[in-house]
This record gives sequence, C-alpha cells and structure tokens, in this order.
Amino acid sequence: MMFSLTLLLAVSATNAFVPSPAINRPHSVQCMSSHRPARSLFMSTETSASEGSATETTTEHQQILVTEFPPILEELRETAMRLHTKEQAPKEGQAPAPAKPAQPHIPTQADYLQFLVDSNAVYIALEEIVNSSDKLAMFRNNGMERTIELEKDIMWMCNKFDLEKPEVGMAGKMYGGQL
Repeated sequence: MMFSLTLLLAVSATNAFVPSPAINRPHSVQCMSSHRPARSLFMSTETSASEGSATETTTEHQQILVTEFPPILEELRETAMRLHTKEQAPKEGQAPAPAKPAQPHIPTQADYLQFLVDSNAVYIALEEIVNSSDKLAMFRNNGMERTIELEKDIMWMCNKFDLEKPEVGMAGKMYGGQL
C-alpha cells in the first residue's frame, strides 16, 4: 500500500521527485519545506547555489523534519491509534486492553480430537465441491486430499487415548455449510 500511495502522489507532483527515506518512519516526514503540503512525502535531495544564498558555492543537502502528515494519512493514523491498546502503543493507544482470563485455556486431547473431526467435515465439503464441478477437475487426485489421512489420525487418537469420536461440532458444520 505504501508503494501505491507513493506512486499516486508521485504522479500528482509536477517536478521530479525522490521518494523520501522517511516514508517508512511512521511519525515523521522529510520534505524540502513545510509550506508545500502536496509534496510532504517527497524531498529534493539537493539545492543548487542559485537557489540558496549568494555565498554558497557547492550543492548542499537540505532536509527539514516535519511532523505533519497529509490529511488522509493523519485520519488513518488517528483511527489506527483508537484501535491500539496502551500495551501496543504506550503513548497514543486508546482502546481498552482486553481482560486476561484468570487461567489460560489449556487444550486437551479431546479438544484436539474435536478440531480434527471439524477439519475433516470441512475437507469433506471441499472435496465434494471439487468432485462435483468440471471446472475444478485440475484439483482432483493431486495429493492434497486430506479426508483419508484425517480419518486415520482421528482413529489413532481414539485408540491411543481411549477417546470416543465426537460428532462434528458447530464450527465444522457452519464452515462446511458455507462452502
């Protein structure tokens, strides 16, 4: 996105430009002067003696650090800071930090087995879609099929940990149904 923004602003500039090395710095922009907001993301890398004072004989680099952004970037930045918490952006974060659970969730073998069963339901739906459409024939029998391998993993977990195979959960049914 930064490149396309740079390109868009470059096209609107009338003079030749050099992309500013400060583009990747989020809090500052370097430019020739602060009274040219249209070119605030670009800078001239040199000024000739005729542009400077009469006593200058060599070309000098002139960069002024300006902490202004073009209006759209300022608006985007304000919105982004509203979404950041104080932990993420200590100076400007505005969103409340989510409450941390008293005890972290520790997945069990049964949770992982449920995940495999739900994943298998989704892969079954995907394979049915691929097998029913001639446009998707290139995706058939390509080694990416997962249902047989997932069934093996599910049976292994059931036997190894003495678990019963659960029914497809809500997540697997919803996602498979959407496909």
